Amino acid sequence: MIDLRLLREDPELIRASQRLRGEPTELVDDLLHADEARRAATQRFETLRSEQNSLSKRIPKASPDERAGLLARTKELAAEVKAADAEASAANEALRAAHLAVPNVVQDGVPPGGEDDFVVLREVGDLPAIDNPKDHVDIGEGLKAIDMERGAKVSGSRFYFLTGVGALLQLGLLQMAVAQAVEHGFVPSITPSLVKPESMEGTGFLGSHASEVYRLEADDLYLVGTSEVALAAYHTNEILDLEAGPERFAGWSSCYRREAGSYGKDVRGILRVHQFDKVEMFSFCRPEDAAEEHLRLLAMEEEMLAKVEIPYRVIDVAAGDLGSSASRKYDCEAWVPSQNRYREVTSTSNCTTFQARRLNIRYRDADGKPQTAATLNGTLATTRWLIPILENHQQPDGSVRVPKALQPYLGGRDILKPVR
Repeated sequence: MIDLRLLREDPELIRASQRLRGEPTELVDDLLHADEARRAATQRFETLRSEQNSLSKRIPKASPDERAGLLARTKELAAEVKAADAEASAANEALRAAHLAVPNVVQDGVPPGGEDDFVVLREVGDLPAIDNPKDHVDIGEGLKAIDMERGAKVSGSRFYFLTGVGALLQLGLLQMAVAQAVEHGFVPSITPSLVKPESMEGTGFLGSHASEVYRLEADDLYLVGTSEVALAAYHTNEILDLEAGPERFAGWSSCYRREAGSYGKDVRGILRVHQFDKVEMFSFCRPEDAAEEHLRLLAMEEEMLAKVEIPYRVIDVAAGDLGSSASRKYDCEAWVPSQNRYREVTSTSNCTTFQARRLNIRYRDADGKPQTAATLNGTLATTRWLIPILENHQQPDGSVRVPKALQPYLGGRDILKPVR
């Protein structure tokens, strides 16, 4: 949720953010009206309740003549207080609904526009010279590392098996990511894949992204699309000790996405699938430290990409493609030779206080007063990385060179050879 104090002080700032996102500014006006209505209803309830309490104290001391009038007024007040309480509750619910509808405020400097309006910040690495590059499916099938056919037979489209060196490659990649995270002071975590509705809503995934989420209706639980959800909700309703700096986690989880809006897109291979594994970074920090922490997470992602020796570029994502919780997002896109283009493999988002306000996660400032914390997230490695690793390191004979940093996690293998 956005800060209501900011809304009251500078509603035009919120409207400008909505315009950058391509979202209706009427949502800001709805929130303003709901905030005013809630405050008015609350004030009316508290005024009536104060009068009720005052009358209750006067009755024992009143004369017989006064008592009858006071009792009559007390009876009237009881009905008025009950009605005012119901009105205040309804106003509070209306405010929450209006509050949840407004996404985070876009930071200064974020590019305007939609999915294709990002700004390239830098390109890193030399593009490999590969004649007639095979795609990751052909390479993976040759290595007996990826089995799309049996994945579809068992579970349907956009499912797959990773077998043999494919399974080892993913496990090695994710283990290397965890090792790097631990080296940088992150707490390794294996997180739940099923969460309660309040956890999913608190992180902002039941708004515009609700169609992407799998729900288990019988249990009223959701399958996460990222361990960000579980990690954010980990400290719900808590006050953190951030005296020593940000609290950082690296969460390993299986992730699930319906890919509801991707019909016909990237249907071949493991780029856009329903289930994958990921190591996700997550930080809780003071709001004034969030921008620096965001760059730290981005640097961690780039360190991992350097280890797997693949060319990539960093983009500043445009406002209309941020997602409701993010105020700024940087993506790293790896070069995919078979497609002759860059494809997204990591995202890191600064969610400022948006998620923590929903989840009631706070810290104490220098005066000991509770304040809303900031949250940030970033991908450190995921199944999708196998695509650029296999394609950029493919050899003419169908083998794949293993990046040096990954070799210890694959039993010392430096080459993955086709299975005849």
